[in-house]
Amino acid sequence: MRLAIIGTAALLTLGISACKDDMTIGAPVAGGARAVAMLKNATGADAGTASASEVAGGLRFTIDVKGLPAGTHGVHVHTTGRCDAPDFTTAGGHWNPTSMKHGSMNPQGPHEGDLPNLTVGTDGRGTIGITVPGATLAGLLDADGSALVVHAGPDDLMTDPSGNSGGRIACGVFVAG
Repeated sequence: MRLAIIGTAALLTLGISACKDDMTIGAPVAGGARAVAMLKNATGADAGTASASEVAGGLRFTIDVKGLPAGTHGVHVHTTGRCDAPDFTTAGGHWNPTSMKHGSMNPQGPHEGDLPNLTVGTDGRGTIGITVPGATLAGLLDADGSALVVHAGPDDLMTDPSGNSGGRIACGVFVAG
């Protein structure tokens, strides 16, 4: 009986240790840097904000949109810090510093610009947050910057290079904040 108790205690200790290691990814970093993007739609109206904050092991992205069409929308970090309306193609392709394929359902993906789909309610509002392991603020704010783009349709989370998420309906350039 005593050996069973000792064995159980050892397994619990190992389990707690393993959980502790997993929980450190995404933990806030004291004095961690941050970048913010003010999102605009094709007519230049305010469409919300996106932020990227340094956390343990990566970047925490938080997107809060308003005034967008109800439904499911693909959301991605794009390679270039430009958002020229009306189609925002100046934001370039998806941010992919590790040269992976697109999509969390793709066996060869995802890349760092892949974020989850955003659901916008009938009130035009939607919010998501995700930690992207391995992403860095230095990479996000490189020489040509980066942008957050909201797409017209849902991302299928698999099709390379863009997830078939349709046109770009909102965009914002990340700036150090």
